[in-house]
Amino acid sequence: MTSKLSNICFYAKGKVAVKSLTKANYISTENMLPNRGGVVNATTLPTIEDTQGYCVGDVLVSNIRPYFKKIWFADSNGGCSNDVLVFRAKEGVDARYLYYVLADDSFFNYSNATSKGTKMPRGDKSAIMDYIIEEHSLIEQHRIADILSALDKKIANNNAINDNLAA
Repeated sequence: MTSKLSNICFYAKGKVAVKSLTKANYISTENMLPNRGGVVNATTLPTIEDTQGYCVGDVLVSNIRPYFKKIWFADSNGGCSNDVLVFRAKEGVDARYLYYVLADDSFFNYSNATSKGTKMPRGDKSAIMDYIIEEHSLIEQHRIADILSALDKKIANNNAINDNLAA
């Protein structure tokens, strides 16, 4: 059975004071790495008073140039630019499962196809929530997320070993 993305998550709303942020917990499209590479520390903080907030377990996706596939599963609380979409799993949905739904190439292809603009295309926030997903029970969501998380950890471990060997 299928349903819309909006049935398992919503866009998180809420602000955080920029003065409470550091370069480690401020996320913008500039410090999100392409191809699901996660994030690095920001080089600067915004000069505004408040910015969009995010919480542990939220999924952050760059909304500019979706074809770069910039996505991060938040492991801390912080703030982000308005060019970053903050997805929050609804009650009864595994947040890690939501991450893997959004990290899939088909989601980025859909986001790119429904984006607006040519020079700096941006995802259409309402169209994104219409993205069609497969429905799974919470138990199945846990299983899927556990398997994919284990694979991600193995890949990260292998990359660390390769980096060490190269050094």
